[in-house]
Amino acid sequence: MEKHSKRYRSAIKAADLTKEYPLKEAVEILAKFPKAKFDETVELSFRLGVDATAGEQMVRGTTPLPNGSGKKVRVLVFTDDVPKALAAGADHAGLQDMMAKINEGWLDFDVAIATTEAMKTVRTIARVLGPKGLMPNPKSGTVTDDIPAGIKAVKAGRVEFKMDKACNIGVGVGKRSFTPEQILENVQVVLDAVGKAKPSSFKGGNFIKAVAICSSMSPGVRIASAEFSKY
Repeated sequence: MEKHSKRYRSAIKAADLTKEYPLKEAVEILAKFPKAKFDETVELSFRLGVDATAGEQMVRGTTPLPNGSGKKVRVLVFTDDVPKALAAGADHAGLQDMMAKINEGWLDFDVAIATTEAMKTVRTIARVLGPKGLMPNPKSGTVTDDIPAGIKAVKAGRVEFKMDKACNIGVGVGKRSFTPEQILENVQVVLDAVGKAKPSSFKGGNFIKAVAICSSMSPGVRIASAEFSKY
């Protein structure tokens, strides 16, 4: 017989985890779960119905969160204009020197932004940054010549999402310290962003097959399909 943790047993007192719930109710249920001693991240998880072997059906994108992510984002900017990047709020900035550190194993940042010109050089370390999800990309808004705007958008709570090989997506939508109303607003924006990222080549069936919300230390609460069936 499977044994569950004390935290899980406490959680199932708040809801039947085998059921699906309307979005608002799911967020309210999550708020009732026992909290950890740290401010847990709240995550929205998707299971998609696309073909993972079809390159044109890769799902990825970015979206701003109306209430931010609650996370301190460390930004590295690849640029020759280091003073400008640092003055705009970058935590680290540079080009050849930063690339040398990265090749030595340094990855003390959460998001990398690059100017168009710098990308010509940064591409040489794609094999290092790519697998870590840290490679600047025009589609995610991290290749830009407006560095101040790029930094501001990232630090204000813009999140990036990308489908994995099993057709799943996980997106942080806030912290347990957020109010249910703040989480709900963020969730609605992310749900809409993922829905609108449906590949044009996807035909028939359900694009979004399942969605659940959880925190770092909690079980997931399944969201009713009526909340995303329009996608």
